[in-house]
Amino acid sequence: MARVAHIIGNGDSSLLYQSEPRKGLKLACNAIGFAVPEKYATVIVDYKFMDAMKKGIATVDGDWILGFRPKHWMELNPQIYVKWSKQVKEFYTALPDYVANYTDFNCGHMAVHYAANKLKADEIHMYGFDSIFDFNLRSISDIDMPSDRGNMNNLRLADNWRPVWQSMFREFKDVKFILHYYHKKLKINVDGNVHVKTYEYIPPKAEKETGTVNMDNISDA
Repeated sequence: MARVAHIIGNGDSSLLYQSEPRKGLKLACNAIGFAVPEKYATVIVDYKFMDAMKKGIATVDGDWILGFRPKHWMELNPQIYVKWSKQVKEFYTALPDYVANYTDFNCGHMAVHYAANKLKADEIHMYGFDSIFDFNLRSISDIDMPSDRGNMNNLRLADNWRPVWQSMFREFKDVKFILHYYHKKLKINVDGNVHVKTYEYIPPKAEKETGTVNMDNISDA
């Protein structure tokens, strides 16, 4: 039986995860906008999010998988590490050769790499990875931890992040990646192991009224 993993990112389209029951292991990136009771763990990669949890701005339930920078943050804050240690499932500090530094290895990158490399998933579903498709780098974490989403910074981040996806999908050529989004116009070049499952987009007005996106009409790539 295939090992299936679901990676819930921070982009607007992360709500697509809720369109139907999902079987398999679930990983969340930082703070997502809804509860996943059967979540395996939450992946955290940066100092900013660790500081936010320390200040009580952000809270994350369940187990954590921490990257290189949160590991260093814990070393600088040993008393807090003792307090939080029960939630630390493990540290994952792998940095692929095609990534220049840990800053360019975002939370989604780490979660997907962990699922493919450490968990040996055969099939990985990805939700909320809007920047692979559109010039949209908004994150649910922006609500509590504002970030620079100006065009210049978005362009810089997109230029750093997209090549990592292209290389990662090719590194794990035997893994089937299924990206869930509203269209199939990827902004990167991919091979036959990358697929897109599309959903009908409902205008923002409907999202505000219901709090969710209508997922009634979907199609497979």
